Amino acid sequence: MSGPDSVRRHAGGRVGSNDAGARVRPVEPFFDTGRSTAGTVARVCPAETARPARALPVSAAAHAPLVTVHKIGSRVEVAAACPAARACGIEPGMALTQVRAASPGIAVRDADPVGDRAALDRLATTLARRWSPCVAISDADGLFIDLTGVAHLHGGEARMARRIVRLLARLGFAARVGVADTPAAAWALARYGETGTPEAAIALLPPGHGLAPFADHPVAALRLEAPAIELMRRLGIDRVAQLAALPRAPMTRRFGRAVAARLDQVTGAVAEPLDPVIPEEPVMVEQRFAEPIMTAEPIAHWMAHLTAGLAQALRAQGRGARMLALALTRVDGEVQVVRVGFARATRDPAHVLRLLARRIELIDPGFGIEIMALHVTRGEPLGPEALAGDLERAVPDLAALVDAIVNRIGAEKLWRARVVESDVPERSVASTAPLDQTSGAGARLTDNDVRHLDTREVAHPWHPRWPRPARLLRRPEPIDHVMAELPDSYPRRFRWRGQMHQVVCGDGPERITGEWWRRVAERQAVRDYFQVEDEAGQRFWLFRRGDGQRVETGDMTWFIHGTFA
Repeated sequence: MSGPDSVRRHAGGRVGSNDAGARVRPVEPFFDTGRSTAGTVARVCPAETARPARALPVSAAAHAPLVTVHKIGSRVEVAAACPAARACGIEPGMALTQVRAASPGIAVRDADPVGDRAALDRLATTLARRWSPCVAISDADGLFIDLTGVAHLHGGEARMARRIVRLLARLGFAARVGVADTPAAAWALARYGETGTPEAAIALLPPGHGLAPFADHPVAALRLEAPAIELMRRLGIDRVAQLAALPRAPMTRRFGRAVAARLDQVTGAVAEPLDPVIPEEPVMVEQRFAEPIMTAEPIAHWMAHLTAGLAQALRAQGRGARMLALALTRVDGEVQVVRVGFARATRDPAHVLRLLARRIELIDPGFGIEIMALHVTRGEPLGPEALAGDLERAVPDLAALVDAIVNRIGAEKLWRARVVESDVPERSVASTAPLDQTSGAGARLTDNDVRHLDTREVAHPWHPRWPRPARLLRRPEPIDHVMAELPDSYPRRFRWRGQMHQVVCGDGPERITGEWWRRVAERQAVRDYFQVEDEAGQRFWLFRRGDGQRVETGDMTWFIHGTFA
């Protein structure tokens, strides 16, 4: 991948907040993009490189500094820092204790390397589909983009680099781009080179640049291992020019062959092949007709033909379909789309055909259908399944029944309850898909996690001593005309939805406090729940907001939260 006409790109980035599910607006992720025979995406630019100071974005300057951290052995280090944190002198690799001592008000989030890698994979796939067919992941936070033969399609190398930088800026990434003849040169240029323009951090080198442009770069720009860099530092070798001036034989004996190979990769004397990402092609089968079809019988026949072909295509990829779209193109150019979904990934042609055949009555052929195509709009990996033996009791598979019901009444009308670990009743239940797993093992604990010492069985989120009502209202409804003795007696009467209820017996209170870590308003909040039964035998679940003694715990209003069977 070397030569005067070859171009590669290096782009590097890291999403600012790596907290799962968190969206922190002031954090600005960083992507370094490079052009030349190699392109990579770099996460951080080392501290050895002096860069001109630049003003912070308004959004970053108006919010508290934020960093992400990860654990290296027994040391908690900064993994990434937002521009506001960098302005305070915080750099990746610093100890969290040192950062907190210097900036007590800094916000800290846990790093998510798995999520970062998934985002990098998605970015590489997007670039491969839009900008260049050869995009490779260079390291944990880098991308190589081969621009050979494609730069002219985007207005040249410089314009293409600016367009990529603007695209990443719209996605929330501050980018650096380096373009050179080789992947190693583009990597070094993107992460350690000087920026060419203030509006877009783009650095370009002419073809045949050699090693001269990198003479003053630190030896870390060669992607050397940390022990080799430390040994060079002790020997007084800090720059690439000093390392390149050494005789090759003594350098190889002292530092190993990898150092000499890295030097040659910068100039192209040693090739550095790329392992490009291959975007997954959508699965689709199509049938064109010489004569348009108009009746239900041929439509059903070709539906069966398409589902059989789709099952073979899915089997070859080891995948199953979760959602399909049958597109029917009429002779007048209008396209009708019939969509079906599945509770579980499947490639059973009989099951797919059964669901599609029920939609034939919805198809309007007009003057005839000339093209039928079956697309997989959502797929999942589907491996082999273990079958029950003759002596085992077969577990019925409800997927076919669920698919038939969902495709008839809609997915939003069929769900099952899922238990959520929360003391607040309305937060302890959530809806989920009918066949999704409702119980999981939770997050995997590390070997040194203190929670390994807890050998007790996992407690159920719903305590058996305090059963919950069969019907839990979506949100508590206020009740009035309540007569109850304070502070611990259940109501003797109340009115709900315009009807008065006389209570004959009750039980309680069950005190539930607010989850103080969620909101400030819940720090002092208290609810006292009671189970009551009226004269007609109806049982209700009521609560009073406040403990009846302290004003800050609640305003003493009453609500109904559910009914028992």
